[in-house]
Amino acid sequence: MARKKKKDSEFSPNDFVVYPAHGVGKIINIEVQEIVGISTEFFVIAFEKDKMTLRVPTAKARSIGMRELSSPDMVAKALTTLKGRARVKRAMWSRRAQEYEQKINSGDLIAIAEVVRDLHRKDDQREQSYSERQLYESALEHLTREIAAVDGMDEVKARKRVDDVLLGRAA
Repeated sequence: MARKKKKDSEFSPNDFVVYPAHGVGKIINIEVQEIVGISTEFFVIAFEKDKMTLRVPTAKARSIGMRELSSPDMVAKALTTLKGRARVKRAMWSRRAQEYEQKINSGDLIAIAEVVRDLHRKDDQREQSYSERQLYESALEHLTREIAAVDGMDEVKARKRVDDVLLGRAA
């Protein structure tokens, strides 16, 4: 089977990609495995920080939401989103938490920035619940990892960049 053209394999080894539920990973290999007599090609993606390796069928990569890193313009839009006023709906927390979780797992950088913006608390604001804090940290981690990968900086600098935007925004 000579289907290794550029059809599904628009991603290559050493490319950074965004996998919706896990954030930024690096393709370390493309391998073929035989499963129940059928040969299937997989992207082998390493998530260094989580010490995790994921195998994604190349034919399904796009349909499950795997994508390239955002453009620098998209990063700028995400940082602009952080500057906005927090939009907290008056729905029950369980409903809001579910919506935040969906935004984080969408892999959409702007949606993730919205979660960070909406759940960010200044020191003088009320405390966050444990679940709010968990969602905030998860969204913040996804956001800073992608900014770091796009801008070629380490995560500490990316986190400082995000923190500076959040602290400088309107109350």
